[in-house]
Amino acid sequence: MASDIKLSKIASGRLSAEEYEANFSDIHAPLSMHQAYVEADRCYFCYDAPCVTACPTGIDIPKFIRQIQSGNPVGSAKTIFEQNILGGMCARVCPTETLCEQVCVREEAEAKPVKIGQLQRYATDHYMRDHEQPFVRAEPTSKKVAVIGAGPAGLSCAHRLASYGHEVVIFEAAEKPGGLSEYGIAAYKTVNDFAQDEVDFVLSIGGISIECGRKLGEDITLDQLRADFDAVFLGLGMAGVNNLGMRGEELSGVVDAVDYISDLRQARDLSVLPVGRNVVVIGGGMTAVDAAVQSRLLGAENVTMVYRRGKDAMSASDYEQQLAQTRGVKIIFCAQPVRLIEGDAGKVGAVEFEYTTQDNGKLTGTGETFTFAADMVFKAIGQQFVSDGTDGIALKAGRIDVDENRRSNLEDVWAGGDCIAGGEDLTVAAVEDGKVAAEAINQYLKSERG
Repeated sequence: MASDIKLSKIASGRLSAEEYEANFSDIHAPLSMHQAYVEADRCYFCYDAPCVTACPTGIDIPKFIRQIQSGNPVGSAKTIFEQNILGGMCARVCPTETLCEQVCVREEAEAKPVKIGQLQRYATDHYMRDHEQPFVRAEPTSKKVAVIGAGPAGLSCAHRLASYGHEVVIFEAAEKPGGLSEYGIAAYKTVNDFAQDEVDFVLSIGGISIECGRKLGEDITLDQLRADFDAVFLGLGMAGVNNLGMRGEELSGVVDAVDYISDLRQARDLSVLPVGRNVVVIGGGMTAVDAAVQSRLLGAENVTMVYRRGKDAMSASDYEQQLAQTRGVKIIFCAQPVRLIEGDAGKVGAVEFEYTTQDNGKLTGTGETFTFAADMVFKAIGQQFVSDGTDGIALKAGRIDVDENRRSNLEDVWAGGDCIAGGEDLTVAAVEDGKVAAEAINQYLKSERG
């Protein structure tokens, strides 16, 4: 969590209760039944639809949209959940503009794709509001699986394994399950405790228990889990936060964006959250955008994102960049931080940047600098895998090395999500990792019976 000391001199309560409520309301109003029917009718129901190929979980998108069109949202939701049990969250946070909607034939022809994400939300919300778990658990087996991490990868894996009758125990380091969905996504994208509602939905299949406050490497060990369980799945995420590596990071007002977003997500009263008047966000990814936009929504007067490379290199999509800009966030490209400048004793007062250029593919400074006044600076330059407790697991490029079935070098240990080499830092990709691993684990457990 963000340090109280680091933010002790920054004001809170800049807005009225009504402004906080309006600013952090649902960013996309759900489609009405009529709107859903009209939008579904725009789908061409393509044979060999490119949108299905673009979906990491392989949802049969034309099928679920046709089911909406025919007045069967329950069947539509089941089609979605068959491939993505966290389809409700993915409908809210998936970068559909760079996945399924980007390759939609309507996008190619009219620059106006079918609103696949919003249709997916329409179906899944309808189902979760009025219906019970769509899957029936198979007869219990004698096999037990440990899942480390109650984020999207872990929940997906646990649900699929439970559906096969295996007993699953999820060990979660945080106080609440949900992982990124609970702690790391902008509050206006998942309102009304939806992340916890979805966890309850996943658990309702039966055969899954969660033990929170249990951290690998501290409260439990991999050797212990391998001895007590028939298989282990690691959905550890990316717990480490990259530092700027420069003097001044210890100043009050210089904070990790990840910690701040987590604090915001758990706050019941947004007026108690401190926010600067002049905020600078260093980074160009989704975390940087979320920190910048939410700072504006909390009452910051000036918010500037600064990214060291060009617009096309930003990992935040064009849509997210536009979202930031329409909320009053200024984005500056091709500039890197040089130093954090102290203002009043112990507090950050400004950040000096240097413009950058590419020289044979290598980023270099131009020597030209500029300075922004800042009473709050967010560090959002990426996260890293923390390997604590994973002794014996082979790594590749600093993350867990797995095969196509998400199996590690240990025959009874699988992994998925951001912690694996090649992880895509997407909720939907983590869900697919968990699903693929669960299928492989199930085959392994079947071969081990008897």
